[in-house]
Amino acid sequence: MTKTRIGILGYGNLGRGTELAVQNSEDMELACVFTRRDPATLKIASDAPVYAYDSMAAHADEVDVLIICGGSAFDLPTQTPSCTAYFNVIDSFDTHANIPEHFAEVDAALAESGHAGIISLGWDPGLFSLMRLMGDSILPEGKNYTLWGKGVSQGHSDAIRNVEGVANGKQYTIPVPAALDAVRAGENPTFTARQMHTRECFVVAEEGADKAAIEKTIVTMPHYFDEYDTTVHFISQEEFDRDHAGIPHGGFVMRSGATGDGTTKHLMEFSLKLDSNPEFTSSVLVAYARALARLAAEGQTGCKTIFDIPPAYLSAHDGAYLRSHLL
Repeated sequence: MTKTRIGILGYGNLGRGTELAVQNSEDMELACVFTRRDPATLKIASDAPVYAYDSMAAHADEVDVLIICGGSAFDLPTQTPSCTAYFNVIDSFDTHANIPEHFAEVDAALAESGHAGIISLGWDPGLFSLMRLMGDSILPEGKNYTLWGKGVSQGHSDAIRNVEGVANGKQYTIPVPAALDAVRAGENPTFTARQMHTRECFVVAEEGADKAAIEKTIVTMPHYFDEYDTTVHFISQEEFDRDHAGIPHGGFVMRSGATGDGTTKHLMEFSLKLDSNPEFTSSVLVAYARALARLAAEGQTGCKTIFDIPPAYLSAHDGAYLRSHLL
């Protein structure tokens, strides 16, 4: 079996999860890890080589697909386009409002290099995006609803940790049960942000910090908490380590709609409950890396999203197996 050679850029939570996902895929192998840290100081779980970030050009022939495991705010907008010079690329860019701009920049870079790439993979954007498309296509008379949680929002948690007086913190996004019930009942409601989700924060305060000021800063923070009912709990570092070490997440995508004369009601629902957000996200990235390697082998180039990928290309099994076991 010729194995797809995977490169990883970045070795945080997502990079470590990607390494595990590659190890669980018999048709893949980890070719290398690129890091902005000193490669000599980075210890990874496998025996793959670790290279410096600025040495990519020297290792371009060693990798079939590079999975870029940086953050959407500061890393991926520059890393993904630049890496297209050497590799076929995958990323998990998740700033929804900026996806069209990111797509255009990556597509232009891929057109110049002759490589292929898929952006904004994971579960949202990603699998949830695909479910929204299916719902919109199958039930054109209806509404899509996306509710996230209960789970850790890493971006909102970072925002908490940047508040003066906060030593550590984590934020959970929680769907409002009444909102779920209303959609499932076929009411096709229109929600405000506050009606769909609540936010729960667990904060370790620095010694002597003004907890009332911390709480006020959090619950009134624009774009993060001010539009939601937010609860702040102050706990010790020991409690934090014991009860909030994981990164769970999940959510629901639902399409509530009607067919015929409008009196026949339907509900499409897709849900995820994840013990580890980064490990699941990295598993999605690796499955689509398999698809990207196949597209590249066919001579396809340019940027794609999850909407453009044939489902059969995700599987390590051939068409005969898929038809006999999964169809």
